[in-house]
Amino acid sequence: MRYLVISDIHANIDALDTVLADAASIGYDAVLCLGDLVGYGAAPSASIERVVELAPAGLIRGNHDKVIAGLEPPILFNEVARKSVDWTQGVLSSEATKTLADLAKGPLQIDPDVEICHGAPFDEDHYLFDNADAERAMAACTTRICLYGHTHLPAIFTKTTDRASAGDGLADDELRLPAAGPVLINVGSVGQPRDGDPRAAYGLLDLDRHTIRFRRVAYDVPAAQKRIMAAGLPAWLALRLEKGQ
Repeated sequence: MRYLVISDIHANIDALDTVLADAASIGYDAVLCLGDLVGYGAAPSASIERVVELAPAGLIRGNHDKVIAGLEPPILFNEVARKSVDWTQGVLSSEATKTLADLAKGPLQIDPDVEICHGAPFDEDHYLFDNADAERAMAACTTRICLYGHTHLPAIFTKTTDRASAGDGLADDELRLPAAGPVLINVGSVGQPRDGDPRAAYGLLDLDRHTIRFRRVAYDVPAAQKRIMAAGLPAWLALRLEKGQ
């Protein structure tokens, strides 16, 4: 089983379509989406539709999905994020808003080996950045592999001495997973990378080969920026895309 893993699309349809085309050229069996379909970007309706069309094997909500669906107030959001919330709520249809509201809360177990969450397995909104966060998350894992998002930063954490490794005939962007778990994997953000690399990020988890492939693909950033500016959203949301911030 090979899973296409996508997270933090943030209404960036240009990035999402490029990711889907790249993944299709490699091949996958099913899709896992770790939340934040909307927020920040200027194509929320198209992004929701595209993800739903994929019929994901696992699809959970992110914090922006919750707030835009009206399930929570944006009290923890900064001013730019709040403006994005207001704009997105104003352009989404009632059907699209209901789709967001109906998204499952993570963590969600996909099969005996894999679970997905947006933030962390102990709190869907927690930002998992460092080893202390990882230790707490690994203690809460119920499967060997936990896929998470939210930070927009590609990462892998494990406490076993059998570390994930490259080589052995693997592709340059591929790692062999430890034989024992738990292992935490963040494939990065499709629509708003924050690691200084503006290319869209996604992953391919191959359970048969016990590997994770971290993919980066260049997409039409100016097109996404033009959508944001035309919508009247804050200019920083456009600028950060070219900076990977």
